[in-house]
Amino acid sequence: MQTTLLKISCPDKVGLLARITNFIAQWGGNLTEVHQFTDAQDAWFFARMEIQTQTLRCRLEELRNAFAPIGMELQAEWSLRPSEARPKVVLMVSQLGHCLADLLWRWRSGELAFEIPCVIANHDTLRPLVERENIPFHCIPVSRENREEAFEQIEMLWRESAADLVVLARYMQILPEDICNRWSSRVLNIHHSFLPSFVGANPYQRAHQRGVKLIGATCHYATPALDEGPIIEQEVVRVEHFHSEQDLLRLGRDCERLALARGLRYHLAERVLVRGNRTTVFRD
Repeated sequence: MQTTLLKISCPDKVGLLARITNFIAQWGGNLTEVHQFTDAQDAWFFARMEIQTQTLRCRLEELRNAFAPIGMELQAEWSLRPSEARPKVVLMVSQLGHCLADLLWRWRSGELAFEIPCVIANHDTLRPLVERENIPFHCIPVSRENREEAFEQIEMLWRESAADLVVLARYMQILPEDICNRWSSRVLNIHHSFLPSFVGANPYQRAHQRGVKLIGATCHYATPALDEGPIIEQEVVRVEHFHSEQDLLRLGRDCERLALARGLRYHLAERVLVRGNRTTVFRD
């Protein structure tokens, strides 16, 4: 069954849900799934609705045009798109391939519906893994001397690929602040730590030294503040006293794969709404 996804975020007021659902009904839309949440502290409304496309009495562009005045009146951020659309996702990697391999498998199997226009890396290590899938692979080394030029080239590739989203699948370079701002809520990162603990490099080593009993991974949107972007998904696993630092690395990589895959899935399905540095995630 084909569906159309409506995602909306706006200041809260009485009758909002009725106003939106009545609009959908006027155009023949049958709602198959509705998620709604009001943040009482900020008086802010969030909703995600799934509409049965075949019941609509108009095309998507006409529906967008009809909803635009309502969206403006509500001072809303909103989107309307077909659920079967396959967003273009550029994957960024360095030398560790566990997250990349997992995403490629989920993409190839159809578990996650998206297109991969290219993979970009700052090392050549993972080229064979990517090219055996017939996906273009670009190696752009990043150093202190060429950092500005390298990221100009990287962003140009994003634009040429018409990327809807960029996923940092253990890409071990810090994005420039201006790129983070231009691509706000469109760059997904996996951090190998249960944030806000152990921000930055070598979190498993520091977690082992601290003797933690839980480690995890965090999928979040990249922002200019390192590892402090809005959190989408987290995964944890218990640590035992006999686990070595290498054990923590092994357990942590399982967490990274799961958290990144779920975070990407929620984003692709329009289940993530961002306000400030927080997210509302309507899980399925």
